[in-house]
Amino acid sequence: MSVPRSVALERTFYTLTTPVLAAAPNLFADSPVNTVVQLAGAAGVGGWVLAAKREDSGAGRKILRWSPLVLAAAVDIAARNTIGWGPWCLDGILAAGWATAGLLVMPFSRHTRRRHRPALAAPAPATQLQAAPEPSLAQPDDGADAFTRQVRWLWEARGLPGRTIVITATPHAGMPNDLSLLLRASEAGRPISSLTEEAVAAAFGVEIADVRIEDVVRQYGREGGPGWKEVHVTPDLNERRRKAPTTHEWWADRIAGGPVPGSEFIKKVRDGERKVTHYIAQVPDEMGEPRVNQHTLAAALKTKYDEGRLFVTVDGNQVLVSLWDSSPLAQVFPATRELLTPDKDGRWVTGYLGNGQPARNRVYTDRGAAHGLFVAPSGGGKTQLMGLHVAADALFGAVVWLAAEAPDEKAAKLGEYTDRYGVGALYMIRLLRTLDALMEIRGEMPWEDGRVYDWDPKLPGCPYRMLSAYLDEFLSAARNGDYGAEIMDLAEKVSVKGRKYGIGLKVAGQSIYVQDGFTQLLCENLRENCIPVVLKVAPKKVAEMFKTLGISSENTPDPLPRSFSPAEAGRIERVMAGEPEPPANSNTGGAGWIVEAKQPEVLRTLLMDFKKSLDGYFPDIVASLTDYEIRELEARDLWFDWTEPPRPGEFGPEPSDDEDGDGDDKPKKGGGKPRGGGKSAARRDAVTSPRQALEAIKNLSGV
Repeated sequence: MSVPRSVALERTFYTLTTPVLAAAPNLFADSPVNTVVQLAGAAGVGGWVLAAKREDSGAGRKILRWSPLVLAAAVDIAARNTIGWGPWCLDGILAAGWATAGLLVMPFSRHTRRRHRPALAAPAPATQLQAAPEPSLAQPDDGADAFTRQVRWLWEARGLPGRTIVITATPHAGMPNDLSLLLRASEAGRPISSLTEEAVAAAFGVEIADVRIEDVVRQYGREGGPGWKEVHVTPDLNERRRKAPTTHEWWADRIAGGPVPGSEFIKKVRDGERKVTHYIAQVPDEMGEPRVNQHTLAAALKTKYDEGRLFVTVDGNQVLVSLWDSSPLAQVFPATRELLTPDKDGRWVTGYLGNGQPARNRVYTDRGAAHGLFVAPSGGGKTQLMGLHVAADALFGAVVWLAAEAPDEKAAKLGEYTDRYGVGALYMIRLLRTLDALMEIRGEMPWEDGRVYDWDPKLPGCPYRMLSAYLDEFLSAARNGDYGAEIMDLAEKVSVKGRKYGIGLKVAGQSIYVQDGFTQLLCENLRENCIPVVLKVAPKKVAEMFKTLGISSENTPDPLPRSFSPAEAGRIERVMAGEPEPPANSNTGGAGWIVEAKQPEVLRTLLMDFKKSLDGYFPDIVASLTDYEIRELEARDLWFDWTEPPRPGEFGPEPSDDEDGDGDDKPKKGGGKPRGGGKSAARRDAVTSPRQALEAIKNLSGV
């Protein structure tokens, strides 16, 4: 029969202690061993007293527990009071009796705990089989981990929200309070219909915004559908997301839900040299082209739309958001000869778009010579823009003619670098008559191979140069009472046919409205064969202006701000101090739109410094017509000084001397038939407003 280790150790202690207990008082009367034994006995007596005073059960067991110490002290005292070892070696007999009693009774090993001793008389109870507890529906016996079991207890204690049970619970790494739950309806085959964010938030004691419920897609080895839900409880993530979001999180929270719906952030690029930050995002293919609300986007990017710092470029299902440190439209881009020189495709840099790309125009197209259309109010930078085009044409080697309706300092300076320059409606009509005749002349000029072709800059053997004719303040000249109708007729004719003979018509003015006298035919011809540039249009005229240019309403841009300079800080202090606001910096000259495709693009044109010499922008030689062309024009009485007063018979037959000079039948200056087969000044389609109709009636009735 095996003996417990505690019993064996106690018996060994009694055996080894017996000789020490008998010999110590006899050999060393003052030994510390005697003192230790007596103190132990005193402690045992104290234990007896305390055990006897307690009223609870187990006093006898406690007395037996302390008895070895008391008996050892008694043996030590007896051995010290006997002479030597005592009669019949009494000290040894007492010590041996103490050890024997300890070996038999063993109070420490058998009485330290209740119910430690086995019952001696009572029969062993018969073993009874107990039924295993049935697993709970909320606590299935599926070997789940400890975290899932804890969540299940919590979920059950909260009343199984939405009548669901927890299948798995997954903690989020680094987030002590975040977890994801996979839930199933408590009733098999039933959909989860009553589970809400509020119920989940109440169960976990978090905010409703910290709960997200998602559908579960069926996977291999796991069911899905309406009977399953996946719940994400993320209070820690949301708190960090509010305080220090990543760029992806910021885009999803602030942009994808509002300014650019459904968009997904791709990347962020910082251009330190140009001081611009680019955000690239895309929308799913099924959503089509991204829809951008630039006003709310500007607010999300902590700027204002009218500061001119924010520009959006859409390419298919991708969108580029460019946020500049300061508006690029407020910058000055100096013109250079390199930028103005056309490349092999006839393109040159007009300015820079809001996204930083160079905006290019062209001197010719695949249809022939390019026309031009420049629209801007007074002070909008129209003459500056026209100067850029004149320089580009001259650098291409074209012949340039310039006619202005009224004297202008900048136009006059540009005239020094053109083949012909003049002012007034008379000069403009003579220029247009010459262009009309040149189309006939060039149409009969043979090329090097002896054949006649439409003008093509890439086809060798052309016998003439490209010609660009600029008409500044065209509408004012077209309203001239003497020459206006013919000016419009000839301009339409050149806009239709001139491109085939290398003749480009460049029209500049403050409006292109049909109701202002600009015919729809002329507008369409110029629009189809040029890249229009519109500068600084009044906000109320933007929609009508671009409608006239054939731009759809969804692509019509918003008006440009009155200033691109940011508002000066400290307005509250100025109001409190009664100080005036600083003057607004009107720096929008040269800012506008270039309309190359279906959607206008914001640009800032290059700056040509008219306060200095313009020699650096132009070639050394001014191109002119060929000798053959000049001879043909002289034969038609069209090549002379166009600044001269009207010549006799130039605009119709002169009245005879015997006719009354004050008669109603006296022909007007512009009422005769022009030379060279030109149209009559009377036009059936020139009447486009009530005012013009009234003038036409007066002319017909002689009133």
